[in-house]
Amino acid sequence: MSVKAKILLVEDDASLGFVVKDSLEDSGYEVLLCNDGESGWQQFMRNNVDICLLDVMLPRKDGMTLATQIRKKNEKVPIIFLTARNMDEDKIAGFKAGGDDYIVKPFNMEELLLRLEVFLKRTKEDKVMNEQVVFGTDSFFDYDNLLLTNQNNPLQLTQKEADLFRYLIQNKNTVLKREDILINVWGKDDYFLGRSMDVFMTKVRKYIKDINGLELQTIHGVGFKLIFEQ
Repeated sequence: MSVKAKILLVEDDASLGFVVKDSLEDSGYEVLLCNDGESGWQQFMRNNVDICLLDVMLPRKDGMTLATQIRKKNEKVPIIFLTARNMDEDKIAGFKAGGDDYIVKPFNMEELLLRLEVFLKRTKEDKVMNEQVVFGTDSFFDYDNLLLTNQNNPLQLTQKEADLFRYLIQNKNTVLKREDILINVWGKDDYFLGRSMDVFMTKVRKYIKDINGLELQTIHGVGFKLIFEQ
């Protein structure tokens, strides 16, 4: 069975966590299970997560704080709260923290699976719509085909070049720390991979130097920033 999506599940109730994890895995999902908010944040930073399921009352970092951190880092990843708190003010606080949905415990597993399908379908549609990014009138980036075209001159990218460029575009006009780029594009923060990343950044800067509205800046001591003027 192919993996449908990668889910971050943060739940401090060990029994419930394992039950939900097993049910999701039986339905074809890959699940990262954490029992506290800080561990959940670390897993989110290390993995490309498709959806987050968060308890509210968590040790080390509560679910609302975790959701706020996640939302600042990623504006699009769906966040669903799983909680026993059913007051209207709790739900409002959850939505204000960046949550997309709110499921009250105890919940029906089939209902959770259906809600996941809805969110992931919507995310997939958004992704398809955004696979081609247009710059001005005659330049575009086609991730699926690993192409960067400028003034009708196509440049074939390697997979890693395309992965890096897509990550920069997804986080355009934002200062990205070196370690975050390494974790999200190369999978881990490593000194030797950092040297490799610098080489790739030099290539990307060369590729886009003639594209109007694009500029890759080096933020010394911190990381990089892709300026994208639409």
